[in-house]
Order: sequence, then C-alpha cells, then structure tokens
Amino acid sequence: MAPSLPNPKVMLVDTLPRLVLGGIFLIGAIDGFAFVFTGSHLIHPPTSAEGLAFEAALKDTGFFWPLMKTIELIGALLLLSNRAPALGLTLLAPLMVVIVLFHAVLNPGGLPLAALLIVTGGLILWTQRDRFAALMAPGRPTSTAGALRAASVSNQAVLTTAWPLEDRTQ
Repeated sequence: MAPSLPNPKVMLVDTLPRLVLGGIFLIGAIDGFAFVFTGSHLIHPPTSAEGLAFEAALKDTGFFWPLMKTIELIGALLLLSNRAPALGLTLLAPLMVVIVLFHAVLNPGGLPLAALLIVTGGLILWTQRDRFAALMAPGRPTSTAGALRAASVSNQAVLTTAWPLEDRTQ
C-alpha cells in the first residue's frame, strides 16, 4: 500500500500556521535568552527609538524579560510539537496582542510581522475552535457540577461512617 500524502487543506490551514507561529516564537525565545545570558541579541530587527525604550523598560524590570521569554518558549514548543496547540496559543495570545500593538503604535516597520501573527493566530484559533468552545459556553458546566456534588456527598458519607464524632455531652 502506497503512503498517503497529507491533505493540502490541513497543511495550509492547520500545520503551516502552527509551525510558522511556533517558529517565530521559538526564535524570539532563543534570542531573548541569549540576551539574558550574554547581554547581546542574536538578531535584532530595526526598531524605532520609542520601541527601543519600551524594550529597555521590559529588560530593566529584571524579572519580566525572562518570564516573557519562558512563556514564549513553552508556547512555541507546544505549537511545534502539536502536543497541546490550544494551550500554546492561549499562552502566546497575550504576548501577540502586545506585539501587534507595539508595532502598530511604536514601531510601524514591524507591521508585516504583526499581520503574520494575526493571520497565523487566527488560523490556529479556527482549527482549535472546538477546544475553546467550552470557555465560551454560558452558565456552569453540568457534568462538572454533578461530579462535584456526587464527590461531596460521597466524602460526607465516608467522613460520618469512618470517623463518628464522640459524644461530648458528658
């Protein structure tokens, strides 16, 4: 039996955006950690003076730059490995918003990158929409509430039969 080729639609809508977005954030994380450990960037695209001031402020906090790069690394690895792409996108989405606004307001030269982040993030969100559907559902989830109620009743029964309270009325 001949090996089957991957579906081009799946490749274009699911796999390619996931790999592109994961690759962008993996490169950013590696470059960020290079700065943390060596004090210099491996790659640094042209940035406006206002953009450089914003980046310097993030680095000067001492904790935020390594935290941001750690989140980037985890999100990128989740996307690239296809292990939990919805979680990877969830971790990266706040950073993507900041990057898009950064380029829209402080560094317009990076708007093509911002557009690429929007498109790839949107495609990943679309392909993973069933994973996010529960977050958008109104009300309380009934199965979880029922399970919690059953566990609570079960635990109360165990507590009252296994450890009866002593009669302290004496």
